[in-house]
Amino acid sequence: MLYLVGLGLGDAEDITVKGLEAVRRCRRVYLEAYTSVLTVGKEALEEFYGKELILADREMVEQEADSLLKEADVCDVAFLVVGDPFGATTHSDLVLRAVKLGIPYKVIHNASIMNAVGCCGLQLYNFGETVSIVFWTDTWKPESFFDKIEKNRRNGMHTLCLLDIKVKEQSLENLMKGRKIYEPPRYMSVNQAAEQLLAIIQNRRLQGEKPEITEDTICVGLARVGALDEKIASGTLQQMSTVALGAPLHSLIVTGTMHPLELEMLKLFSVDNSSFENSACQRTA
Repeated sequence: MLYLVGLGLGDAEDITVKGLEAVRRCRRVYLEAYTSVLTVGKEALEEFYGKELILADREMVEQEADSLLKEADVCDVAFLVVGDPFGATTHSDLVLRAVKLGIPYKVIHNASIMNAVGCCGLQLYNFGETVSIVFWTDTWKPESFFDKIEKNRRNGMHTLCLLDIKVKEQSLENLMKGRKIYEPPRYMSVNQAAEQLLAIIQNRRLQGEKPEITEDTICVGLARVGALDEKIASGTLQQMSTVALGAPLHSLIVTGTMHPLELEMLKLFSVDNSSFENSACQRTA
């Protein structure tokens, strides 16, 4: 049996009882270590679960998945995922491979950022399509995610922006030379995401457009959701470029049309209450 077990968002104790029981009866336990991170390390998980964990990086999951699945054909194997198992398409691919090989699987769900964002007071059913904001480079500055945010906003919907994670990435030079040398991990902050959005807004204006999103659009920055030191800040997009939220992981929400209750909740986390005084993005029902 292959178990895909969600770990939740905080620390070792966020695993469900059902998930913990599955982990403890598995012979081999893999910890997926590239789509997200917990606020505690591998050692803390091993101590709480009473099991040795095998780190599964992107390279292993994408290139050696068949080996992992062959193990699940002869013994119980657990694949641990921060958040919920289906928070990333990689895990759907693992399920499809298991089915093709005739290996039974079981999914044990848990909280993920997709539903935990409700902690800021915005109502989950008012969210549109989720987007990912990637790190720009000197030669690659995609803007396609901005179009999706604008579409959501035109429809009155909020946008959850998942921010880029670079773990065990190679430089172009090392990749081309086949050297297994990896760059230090990088996690995009709310500040960096806001700066990229502000740059796109300026680019669009230079092209004669009038963007749906401006420097004064109300946004929400979230850090370490589900952890004891969770931090939430609300304010304008401009304010999000300088707000201090500390260590990763961060997420950013660009708001759409807001119900008065949503506005009142966001004010609990405001960087500056004056940001909300001229907000025209309210609905009355």
